[in-house]
Amino acid sequence: MPKQKSHSGAKKRIRRTGSGRIAFKRHSRNHLLMQKSKRQKRLDRTVIADGTEHKKIIGMLPYL
Repeated sequence: MPKQKSHSGAKKRIRRTGSGRIAFKRHSRNHLLMQKSKRQKRLDRTVIADGTEHKKIIGMLPYL
């Protein structure tokens, strides 16, 4: 059976934490920060994927 291909965009953005959960950073948090609100910048944290996203992510990254 051939190997499955990983989604190359997802490989660069999604990682597995030490406890085995799936984490990613939200978009729009890298530049042009002066014009963004404090609330937007405060939400710039790593997010743990919940159950609804988990199945989709595992489909994109079978070897994660």
